[in-house]
Amino acid sequence: MTAELPGYAHVYSGKVRDLYAPLEGDVVRDDRVLLVASDRISAYDFVLDSVIPDKGKVLTQLSLWWFEQLADLVPNHVISTDVPDEVAGRAVLVERLEMVPVECVARGYLTGGGLADYQRTGVVSGVTLPAGLVDGSKLPEPIFTPSTKAPVGEHDEPISYEQVVAEIGEPTAARVRDLTVAILERGNRIATERGIILADTKVEFGTRTDGTLVLADEVLTPDSSRFWPASSYEPGRAQPSYDKQFVRDWLTSAESGWDKNSGEAPPALPEAVIEQTRAKYIEAYEALTGRTFA
Repeated sequence: MTAELPGYAHVYSGKVRDLYAPLEGDVVRDDRVLLVASDRISAYDFVLDSVIPDKGKVLTQLSLWWFEQLADLVPNHVISTDVPDEVAGRAVLVERLEMVPVECVARGYLTGGGLADYQRTGVVSGVTLPAGLVDGSKLPEPIFTPSTKAPVGEHDEPISYEQVVAEIGEPTAARVRDLTVAILERGNRIATERGIILADTKVEFGTRTDGTLVLADEVLTPDSSRFWPASSYEPGRAQPSYDKQFVRDWLTSAESGWDKNSGEAPPALPEAVIEQTRAKYIEAYEALTGRTFA
């Protein structure tokens, strides 16, 4: 259920974000958009019925902090944090951009879908990796592993850099590749100082009318990235992480009674899982920024 916001028209809802366009009288502005992060949570390509309190605020505030840390690398889409009271703290007014139609992913460590592809073929998104890597292995150098942008409810599919070039052209492809890897490297340098490993991240880019490439959506949050506590890092197994791990673990447990391959929607989350997940998001925010979440 989306909120009614005076002075704005609702234009789109994704898995966790709602977009509103500012109104000037009855005219909808087409040059900017209000990006609202809800408390919805998704897992296994489903948006769950349960919400995680304060999740939208955590992701918004963390993204704003990271935009500041990355400002010298790439411009971002933020215009203002002066937003309606109903969505204060979890919304930003941003530029309306022509979005790059590719999921831009960089990996510094091997895990998740990249690990599954590697175990099957030795290759991740067209990049051949050394033999003998295990879950959690640090890669010799960060790699760009793009994927398709699938509609809500469908899976993103890995694609090669050559396919990205075919989709958006060599100059833009090279720029998003280099920026995605640079964002991962900068993020990891900052996170490491705080005892956290940034294993991989997904970022979104858009272009202005003059062709300038701009960092958009969210950046380096627990929803778009894998953050691991460095103190417990141990290659060869799944790592504890600052994200919706509690949600995934419960959904695939016998207690939930849900089969992720059934095609049926997942059940509601128990209060304990909701609270643990909220606490983990806040812990990530505070550990990375050094600020207390209010």
